[in-house]
Amino acid sequence: MAGKIPRDFIDDLLARTDVVDVVDSRVKLKKAGKNYQACCPFHNEKTPSFTVSQDKQFYHCFGCGAHGNAISFMMEFDRLEFVEAIEELARFHGLEVPREKGMRPAMSEEKKQQLEDDYSLMERVARFFQHQLRNHPHSQQAIDYLKQRGLSGDVVKRWEIGYAPDEWDAVLKTFGTDHDRIRQLIDLKLVNKNEQGKTYDFFRNRIMFPIRDRRGRVVGFGGRVLEDGGPKYLNSPETRIFHKGQELFGYYQARQANRQLNQVIIVEGYMDVVALSQFDINNATAALGTATTPEHMQLLTRGTSHIVCCYDGDRAGREAAWRALENALPALKDGVQLGFLFLPDGEDPDTMVRAVGTEAFTALTDQAMPLSRFFFDNLLKKHQVGTPEGKLALKNAAQPLIDQVLGDEQRALLQEELAKHVGEYDRFRLQQDIAKANHNPRNSRNTQPRHAVQRSRLSPLRMMIKLLVESPVLASQCEEVSPTLLQSSGMAGMDLLIDVHQYCQQHPQATTAQVIENFRDHPHSSHITKLLLQENLVSDEDARQVYSDSFAKLLDWHFDSRIETLISRSRVQPLSQAEKQELNLLMKERQRS
Repeated sequence: MAGKIPRDFIDDLLARTDVVDVVDSRVKLKKAGKNYQACCPFHNEKTPSFTVSQDKQFYHCFGCGAHGNAISFMMEFDRLEFVEAIEELARFHGLEVPREKGMRPAMSEEKKQQLEDDYSLMERVARFFQHQLRNHPHSQQAIDYLKQRGLSGDVVKRWEIGYAPDEWDAVLKTFGTDHDRIRQLIDLKLVNKNEQGKTYDFFRNRIMFPIRDRRGRVVGFGGRVLEDGGPKYLNSPETRIFHKGQELFGYYQARQANRQLNQVIIVEGYMDVVALSQFDINNATAALGTATTPEHMQLLTRGTSHIVCCYDGDRAGREAAWRALENALPALKDGVQLGFLFLPDGEDPDTMVRAVGTEAFTALTDQAMPLSRFFFDNLLKKHQVGTPEGKLALKNAAQPLIDQVLGDEQRALLQEELAKHVGEYDRFRLQQDIAKANHNPRNSRNTQPRHAVQRSRLSPLRMMIKLLVESPVLASQCEEVSPTLLQSSGMAGMDLLIDVHQYCQQHPQATTAQVIENFRDHPHSSHITKLLLQENLVSDEDARQVYSDSFAKLLDWHFDSRIETLISRSRVQPLSQAEKQELNLLMKERQRS
């Protein structure tokens, strides 16, 4: 695994890149004022709602919400991972991607060649298994099984299904041409070597399903047994190119079949994925003999807006669904819907779609149980909320899970439902109303001159973040502004403001695209994006004054809040000498302002 790509290189790469050129080479743009427009490439539309800003080096779709910089666009449009997008962009500019030295050195040429050979060998073995299904003298049993499962020849061909002969050395004698190749077959777990030194094929007398990674390379196999004996399904063990907790069977094919992958159905087995495709349901995927992992969920939430977990309705199925839910919460961003479909006893997706047909099965997935309902249905079976103790137990069980949710709106939805179940809904609504009031400048006292802050519909704190991202040089120009003074104020969003201010102070020449990239993995990166999309009523000439005025407003709010706190405390108990001095100083400061 290569070392980390230096942040300076990513910033330099973005500085060299014009997002308009990147987008226009894939989607034809038209000039619209100071920006560019096109029909969004990420959802179907007739009227253009996709806008690219050359000034901000930022794109946004007002229809589906897609947004980001040049790197984000390549990741979404070209279906690349972050590092792959960096490498592609560097190749465009004729640059080599550097790697930081550390515990994980950059990949050597020898290592790269080894991996290329691995993928090439796996591809040839996949074709070998397909050839055996068609031509091996004993493959009839495999063909009969596939026919019995109702699979057509076209589907078998589309999924590259093959047959591992009932022989000890079919793969070994075909590909093990020398010592190095045999070693490679053992490393890729295509061949076993026992303690006595005997080598033999890993897969024997099985229906073979090649497993392709998200880039379409064969990285492993799944084998379905044809006779009793041994595990029903046998997957390739972990290898240097195959990590089953990170791969999903059928996900590559689903992305190829759907330009816009609006929904993904997670099922339990290979045959379910294949059978659904025969009924023109080409958006199913399956974990590889493991529970759905956090890595699976992160992959899916990047690629679709609707995930349906389809499981058996028995206890084991519901337990698997709960594990999937727990693993999904840290990746669950706003705009992604997670649902759960539990099939009747004795049914699986394969039998169900054959019984009800494509349209009815699709309707079932569209009507899947929402995450919030499954979440609380499951917890309420374990905690009786008819007593105060039961309510407390439910809250203690639910709150740590809710806190993991990535999306602000998703987290707030679950928080609201929890408040209803534990009898704290009125308190929850009050807190929400207070939060809204604090972010509404029309309800705040204004001791500074009226300016664009009031016309922008943004709170002073959010206005400061927005102005910094759009003009990072403000952090160094306005020396009187020091957000760290308010670090202990408790104001919502203050930590983000401090982080952005510190970055901009250290990088005064940064562009908006570079700020966005630097905060890509920040817990509150979505807030930065939302602020950029707000209508901007502050001119470039006024930006510095508005930035300074906004900070002065925050200081006023902090002083007022502290004065009210000390006065309220004095009504209950005498203030300490230090608190009296603090109150006097604050009152004098308030009178001067």
